[in-house]
Amino acid sequence: MNSSAFRPRLLAAAVSLCFAAPAIHAEEADVAQAGQALASISVTGARFDAEPSLAPVGAIIISADEIRRAGANDVNAAIRKVGGVYGRQSLDGSPDFGLDLRGFGTNSSQNLVIVLDGVRLSENELSNAVLSTIPIDTVERIEITRGGASVLYGGGATGGVINIVTRRPQANSRSASMFVEGGQFNAGEVRLSGAQAWDNFAADATLGTQRTDNYRDNNEFKQTHFSGGAQWFASQFDRVGFRYEGARQEMQFAGALKEAQFTAYPRQTLTPNDYGSLDSDRLTVFGQRRLYGHDIAADLSYRKKTVESTYFYDGVPSPATYDSKQWQFSPRVRKLGAIKGMVNELVAGVDLTKWERTTASGFSAADAEQKSKALYLRDELRFDPAHEGRISAGVRREIFDKDYADPLTFAAYDAKQALNAWELQASYMPVANVTVFGKLGQSFRVATSEEDSYTPLFNKPLAAQQSHDAELGLSYASATQKITARLFRHNLTNEIFFDPTANFGWGANTNLDPSRRQGFELDAEHRINAAWAVNAHYQHVQAKFRDGVNDGKEMVLVPKNTLSARVAWTGASQTADVGVQWTDKQRYGADFANDCAGQMPSYTTLDARYARTFGQWEWAVSGQNLADKNYFSQAFGCKAGIYPSNGRQLKLSARYSF
Repeated sequence: MNSSAFRPRLLAAAVSLCFAAPAIHAEEADVAQAGQALASISVTGARFDAEPSLAPVGAIIISADEIRRAGANDVNAAIRKVGGVYGRQSLDGSPDFGLDLRGFGTNSSQNLVIVLDGVRLSENELSNAVLSTIPIDTVERIEITRGGASVLYGGGATGGVINIVTRRPQANSRSASMFVEGGQFNAGEVRLSGAQAWDNFAADATLGTQRTDNYRDNNEFKQTHFSGGAQWFASQFDRVGFRYEGARQEMQFAGALKEAQFTAYPRQTLTPNDYGSLDSDRLTVFGQRRLYGHDIAADLSYRKKTVESTYFYDGVPSPATYDSKQWQFSPRVRKLGAIKGMVNELVAGVDLTKWERTTASGFSAADAEQKSKALYLRDELRFDPAHEGRISAGVRREIFDKDYADPLTFAAYDAKQALNAWELQASYMPVANVTVFGKLGQSFRVATSEEDSYTPLFNKPLAAQQSHDAELGLSYASATQKITARLFRHNLTNEIFFDPTANFGWGANTNLDPSRRQGFELDAEHRINAAWAVNAHYQHVQAKFRDGVNDGKEMVLVPKNTLSARVAWTGASQTADVGVQWTDKQRYGADFANDCAGQMPSYTTLDARYARTFGQWEWAVSGQNLADKNYFSQAFGCKAGIYPSNGRQLKLSARYSF
């Protein structure tokens, strides 16, 4: 079997693993004045609630109204459709596309961090974060911050951070809704949600189920999920609570095609019997309190996941089971005060994580464990209020301890890696409505257990990946419009990547020669009038080797240009939303030498939704890929290893709110 044929199965198996402070001295009057200015909580800053002046520099905020108007039924779709983040079709038929900030290709999911209410969802596994289990009805907003952010969020944050924030309870309030949707490919979904809050206590729950045959043969997907929690709150600063999330998934794997097969019939499968399942449970306990002028917060999270997969090779089944557990504990403290009239925010915290996994299969009996402990410190000063001047600096030190043993393959290693991250940021408004901002820093990521177990040198874990990050931006904002432009560069050393040319053509996970991501981003939104609004997101990225045998060659699976735009209309008891996404051509996944006779074609897709309300009912019709474009965003060999994307799909939905 050659590497191009082996690569799709290897990655499909890998995807299945996912189923595999010093004191601040200030005058009391200054502190009181600063406290009054910071009373309105609306965004999430340095892992704490913050008022708008301390929002992440250059962040994109997606509101709940935008998500609902666009008809996004899950968080992943909202990030792609409304936030303009490029996504690749999932390999397992789930809605969890591979999200890519700043062109990291196959390993894009390992080069961004996804956080849900302070708890990191990105894990020590070669897989996409499972976002489809987050009830979309509970999401208040999604914050997308591009660029290196390892100081606050640790390894894998070179591309950026996606922060999902759920709704806070409002005292003495009640809400509930029922959502039903059906569409082509035998698609159906039902969601029930409710929330009740009293003076100082609130509880909520969401239950949902969905199924679809998907566009391709042998690509059925089923999911049932539940989310529920409760919290006690005395104010917006003092609260304690818990949340449980559970999901059960079943899926069938359609597998990869060659170019000729895709052209002849993109819906076909060559793996009609492959299937898998996922059981996931997560329990989080959280608390926050204001004490003697300090905000103290902590999150304790436990996650258990069981993945089962069965692949058939020459008619013989090869079953595998992966059981993993993860504990996270993240205490932190913030001192928000004033220094001679200037607002100052000092944050210090600790992140402790333990992850472990056992494997039961005919080809592996591996036990893997990774423990990490990190300490970070970040300080931000807001000066010259008339010009909204801000400057911040932060550092992080994290130590990883890895253990791996597989008696079936005689593989074993015990390794420790200590890494540092730092950042400097500044922004200033030289003239009204125009802000200039910049960022310098160093970020990192360590190899996952899968990557460390399939390396060019037996039992030798990969070196940590490091990136030196730089960004310069300009933003114009008024009451009706906002435009943000950025230039960025990431110089990477020891980038962790699957190299199909290594291991005598069989491929291996390896540390690449020095590489680079650099480019330009543009985000724009404009409120034309009370009824009409438009927004657009554009990214140009050059992803190349900057040394070694492939010096100057382009990285694979990275489109040079991506563009998304949406037009929204709001009328009397009705809304309409239309979006277009264009993706430029890109190198096939095995084309490290850039000598494949062709590239993955560019493509354009169109989606739309129209909704109308009648009292407490909302009825909507929506469509994806309305032009029925045949295209693909995943291809791991030269004109092979192709995973076709979805064809046109129409859906009808109804929502009752009470």
